[in-house]
Amino acid sequence: MDPDSARIAKESLDLAFHMSNVLDTRLDRHTLSILITLCDLGLNPEALAAVVKELQREPPTSSATPASSSLS
Repeated sequence: MDPDSARIAKESLDLAFHMSNVLDTRLDRHTLSILITLCDLGLNPEALAAVVKELQREPPTSSATPASSSLS
């Protein structure tokens, strides 16, 4: 990627990230970059938005498992 294209891409991501923050989407810059790339590749933006909303709605899962369960 030539320097001008890289600069334009960075400025575009910066603007999209700023808009994302104003809209309180809770997306980090990396996630936003991935979503933009997926849209550029032809994925449906509305479908991606629905997936993001669903993932944000789910409570975080704990990686810890119960120490023991009693079997009766």
